[in-house]
Amino acid sequence: MAHLDCEMKEKCLREDLKFYFMNPCEKYRARHQIPWKLGLQILKIVMVTAQLIRFGLSNQLVVAFKEDNTIAFKHLFLKGYSGIDEDDYSCSVYTQEDAYESIFFAINQYHQLKNISLGILGYGKNEDNAIGLKVCKQHYKKGPMLPSNETLSVDSDIESDCIHLDLQVLARNTQDWKNSSFFRLEFSRLLQVEITFRLKGIDLQTIHSRELPDCFIFQNTITFDNKAHSGKIKIYFDSDASIEECKDLNISGSIQKNTQYVLVFDAFVIVICLASLVLCTRSIVLALRLRKRFLNFFLEKYERSVCDTDRWKFINGWYVLVIISDLMTIIGSILKMEIKVKNLTNYDLCSILLGTSTLFVWVGVIRYLGYFQTYNVLILTMQASLPKVLRFCACAGMIYLGYTFCGWIVLGPYHDKFEDLNTVAECLFSLVNGDDMFATFAQIQQKSTLVWLFSRLYLYSFISLFIYMILSLFIALITDSYDTIKKYQQNGFPKTDLQDFLKECGSKEEIQKEPSAFLSCACCHKRKRSDDHLILIS
Repeated sequence: MAHLDCEMKEKCLREDLKFYFMNPCEKYRARHQIPWKLGLQILKIVMVTAQLIRFGLSNQLVVAFKEDNTIAFKHLFLKGYSGIDEDDYSCSVYTQEDAYESIFFAINQYHQLKNISLGILGYGKNEDNAIGLKVCKQHYKKGPMLPSNETLSVDSDIESDCIHLDLQVLARNTQDWKNSSFFRLEFSRLLQVEITFRLKGIDLQTIHSRELPDCFIFQNTITFDNKAHSGKIKIYFDSDASIEECKDLNISGSIQKNTQYVLVFDAFVIVICLASLVLCTRSIVLALRLRKRFLNFFLEKYERSVCDTDRWKFINGWYVLVIISDLMTIIGSILKMEIKVKNLTNYDLCSILLGTSTLFVWVGVIRYLGYFQTYNVLILTMQASLPKVLRFCACAGMIYLGYTFCGWIVLGPYHDKFEDLNTVAECLFSLVNGDDMFATFAQIQQKSTLVWLFSRLYLYSFISLFIYMILSLFIALITDSYDTIKKYQQNGFPKTDLQDFLKECGSKEEIQKEPSAFLSCACCHKRKRSDDHLILIS
């Protein structure tokens, strides 16, 4: 009787394992179980993609409005602005007279803003809850002097002075505030002058797309940088735009009804993702219970443990990916709904959540293509080559970092693309992909013959090493994995303890054809020593 119970237990376990590793179509044919998760994922792909496209179009209007206002502000407040920034700053001045004129020009333009601006702009209140602009200057406590004995005397302590100019002060005679002692600048001590002010604006172009308009607060800062004391004062303009809730909106038309439709659609997306989240979480929980049954039975019958690879087969990575995607979509949809009704204004966080979740949703489509052997080569090749590729990249990354630091410290003073570490890394990555090669060679300044010769040696060695050797080896690793996959598809994948157990029932049907099975050859498949050259993961 005990023997019959044991056989019945083994048979039930084997049938449950077979069913678990079937694809949705096979499950339907075996037990007529409707593939709810498959249908739900297809519906979710359509819904999430449509939601993302609509949000992207709305966000595009916000970004365009910010950029257009920043350009308009530069033309309004920067004297002689050409429309093209000079390097990382907007423009520059070279005489004291030009410096004074640029400062006074920005202040006068602020005062005359409503008379000269083409946009719908208003004055915003600063941190002190007052309307106006704030002018601050920083200078050394004791200015640098060059005595006749050619020694420099300077007190590096920095002093800061600020003045607030409201509209009433600016409306008076301009000579009154221009001739104040604050604007008597000692350029030998001066480090920088900073003008800050806030402006309000409203984006009306969203009305054309039947959305509620956004109200913006622009925190503008004009910085006259004289820290280098090189005879050139760089002028920086920075505009930080934030969105706030518009008060007392009175807009007639169909905007409000359109907003309600969008909110209902977003709510439906949340419901779909919640259902997907529950189903995938339930599948993982059931898989863990099934794994526990299998481990206990295998240990009881064969008196040995199952290898780690067979243990991990019960954890479906695609379900984990779907769960992460669902969580990000739910949070992003909630933020989107709050943005829609103007309770929140964090477009960036919402964009990251919705964009990443949509990426994961579309990556998850590969799972269903993997049920077909022809389309499954990509997944198999990536799984097989990933460990070796990661180890290879770790070694190549050390060489890459070495070239990055070397190029930054040596070529930085002589080449625009090597001025900082981030730019150097981007430049070298472009060279690996064959971009901007001639420009990188040609833009090196020939002020130092030694540095010029070093730059040639540096660039030629980097390009030769990474393109002709490292990149070729990188491709060879993937090609080798692909060839091995093709052999396995023709001759069969290595069998694991789990697969052998499933086939003990005498069924001639190949139950376990999942491509990931061949990866288990790392630790627990039974193989001959002559097959060692086929092992992909060591």
